Amino acid sequence: MDDIFRTSSEHTSKMENNDTSPPQEDPAKALQTEEQVQQVDAYPEGGPTAWLAVAGATACLFVSFGWVNVIGVFQEYYQSHQLRDYSPSDIAWIPSLQIFFMFAGGIFTGKVFDDYGPRYLLIAGTFLHIFGLMMTSISKTYYQILLNQAVCSATGASLVFSPAFSSFLKKRGAALGIVAAGSSLGGVVFPALIINLLPRVGFGWTIRCCAFLILALLLFANFALTSRIKPQKRKMEFAAFVRPLREPAFALWTVSVFFFYWGMFIPFTFIVADATAHGMSPHLAQYLVCILNATSLFGRTVPNAIADKVGHFNIMIVMGALTSILILGLWLPSSGNAPIIVFAALFGVSSGAGISLTPALCAKLSLIRDIGVRTGTVLQSPHLPGSFTNAIAFGGTFCAIGTILFVATRIAFVGWKPAKI
Repeated sequence: MDDIFRTSSEHTSKMENNDTSPPQEDPAKALQTEEQVQQVDAYPEGGPTAWLAVAGATACLFVSFGWVNVIGVFQEYYQSHQLRDYSPSDIAWIPSLQIFFMFAGGIFTGKVFDDYGPRYLLIAGTFLHIFGLMMTSISKTYYQILLNQAVCSATGASLVFSPAFSSFLKKRGAALGIVAAGSSLGGVVFPALIINLLPRVGFGWTIRCCAFLILALLLFANFALTSRIKPQKRKMEFAAFVRPLREPAFALWTVSVFFFYWGMFIPFTFIVADATAHGMSPHLAQYLVCILNATSLFGRTVPNAIADKVGHFNIMIVMGALTSILILGLWLPSSGNAPIIVFAALFGVSSGAGISLTPALCAKLSLIRDIGVRTGTVLQSPHLPGSFTNAIAFGGTFCAIGTILFVATRIAFVGWKPAKI
């Protein structure tokens, strides 16, 4: 035990003199040292408070990522209703900017999370998310929907998009898999609500009903989600966001997530509209989002539990490759109902694993005190509209590029040797 505390003291002294993460000479050894230190004090490895934080974080993912997962339903609905005079590419700017603003605030929210914990982010995010949706419910024009749904509501979602990174170490993958499963549940519940409420109560009250559900969950999250360690306020420096990119492994990881997420969100946006364009009934096509998110519940939990035993990077590479193959090999040439439904089910599994493993790998490449800033730096992924065919090819290609860079990141981190990484 004395050796462990001596290691902790030496490690703390070294980090005070050098703001960079574990030494680059031997990343794997540095990682083991870091985990040994964290096991002594930083991580309680569970407990009621930690699991309550997981429940709160799950609610946050339900109302943020889970809400964004229904963009395909809105894309198709706007094309056939109040925005029917606009082209699909024009309408696609709404879900595109919605995703962009949810992720674009990552650097800011990460810094606030590290300095103050989740409390202020949750309060501000709750207000903006609910206010944006309530204003969306009374919106009539393109710019009103764009500003309220894609900017205001998405900014609020960005502020509550803060999983409980710091409550687990050995079971980090499993815990974050449960948290990420919240987005899958949201992606099933919200489309089902929207599809069934729209013809009964209209667009306005459909959005309001969803907003009231989101409000209830966020009120719970405000009380349940707490930071495991006491936040330490530090001076706001631009260098704090750039410094991690000096590490080859983290820089490669950031670029790989950039490309992979860019391509991965194409199906979320266009799968419903693409299916209807190929002759699928609108009613069935809308349920593709439910199918995709239902199977992603499996993808966001089981692969994470396996990753804790065989390595997070190893599983991420496999699932990234599978996602690329599904988009280019199955969705791109599909024209009938059956292959599109099969694609939605399989893509939910592979993409779900990719989404839920991202925060776990950000944490693996980071010191606990820098997790918020580093995760915010990584999750800066663009999302742009386009025609269906071009968008599918574009998405599959960028997912493949991201997967290749996952491999490069692993090599930069631990080398070529086989290991549980």
